[in-house]
Parts: sequence; structure tokens; C-alpha cells
Amino acid sequence: MAQKKFAVIGAGQFGQAISLALSEKGFEVLVIDKDMKKVQHISDDVAYAVCTDATDKRALLNENIKDFDAVIVAIGDDFVERLLCISNLIDLGIEKIYCRTKGSHQQTILEKMGITEFLSPEDELATLLAERLSNPNILSYLQLPDEYRIASIIAPDRLEGLTLGDVNFRDNHHLSLVTIRRTFEEIENKELTKKQHVIGVPDNSTVINKDDVFVLFGKDRDIDNFIKINL
Repeated sequence: MAQKKFAVIGAGQFGQAISLALSEKGFEVLVIDKDMKKVQHISDDVAYAVCTDATDKRALLNENIKDFDAVIVAIGDDFVERLLCISNLIDLGIEKIYCRTKGSHQQTILEKMGITEFLSPEDELATLLAERLSNPNILSYLQLPDEYRIASIIAPDRLEGLTLGDVNFRDNHHLSLVTIRRTFEEIENKELTKKQHVIGVPDNSTVINKDDVFVLFGKDRDIDNFIKINL
């Protein structure tokens, strides 16, 4: 199978984070930005980094933009520049375009251009922060359609010492336990440190430890209810 290739347009903080994450997964990544300093900053960590203007259709063609499996438009504050870039990509026949957006008005405009994949880090961070402030037991979550989510939850203290069979997530709480992240003591550089590791697919005999993190799948309301009744 051929290695997947992604182009990231915009090398600000958000664009760099996406580029690094894709590169670390072994994908071939091209980063495009008109700011040479940003390009130089990311160049050692991705396959290609080019200083050029993505609002110039010819410049995109010169970078063989059509050869990439998807293009992520991560341009930050300049919405007009983002629109021009997207217009070029559409004209060039790029089928898979992910676009950064800020607010519903921008998303509406982009939808009218035919964009269906949106990235809104500000909204996602705000939502996650609000969730964590209202429910500190939730460390992170992935919201899914139809009011489902996958959530990482600190194991309630009252469950310590019980087995997963005792808790019976599926029958008692209408939830599926995907896995457990568990803290282990390890020697690193001759010093004792604590690190979390996924313990695979646990069975009903697995005993719940202090500081375990459950990775759960289920309805929003069932996850919230599970946390509330175990506080």
C-alpha cells in the first residue's frame, strides 16, 4: 500500500501541530506557508516545507498539490486568504479538503463553496474546557454523532478494589469499556518515574486500581450518570 500524502497549508501553531502529528504517524507531509521563518521552523520535522503563496494557483500546481490524498487548510486569522486558497484547490479538482473555521458564519460560507470537513480548534478546546470544569473526572473525549462519545474518565475512588465484573458496565450502566490506562512505576535514567500504559482489552477479573483511567463508549447521558452515581 502506497504511503499516504498530506499537504498542510498554513504553518502557524495549529498547522504545525497537525503537520507534526501526521509526520509522527509516518505519513508524507508537505507544509506550505508564505512566511519563511515558519517554514524553516518546521522543515526538519516533515518531508517537505515550502515557502510560497497558496493564493497563487500556479504556485500550488508547482508543488504538485493534486498528488496529495488530502489538503488541510490551516490558515489562521486571514479569512479572505483562506477563501482564495480554497477556491484554488476547488478549481484544481482537489476532492478532500479539510478547512479551519472560526464560528458559524465562516462555516456557512465554506459550506456554500462545497466544503464539508471542518476543523475548529478554538471551539473544540472551549467545549472540552467547559466539560472538564463542569466534570473534572472527564480527562478527554471524542464526541460522536447521535449523542454518543468516547471518554477518558478517572476511575471513581469508590470502585477501587472491585473487579470489572463487579461493576458490569454494559448491564448496569449501558456502557462499553474499551480499555484501561494504568499507572506503572518505571526506572528511567536511574530514577523512579510513573507512566501510564494501556493494558489492552481487560476481562471481568481485572481489578480496578487507584488512578486507573477508564476509556468508555456510550451515550452522553449514560457516561454522565455513571460519573454522578459514583462520586
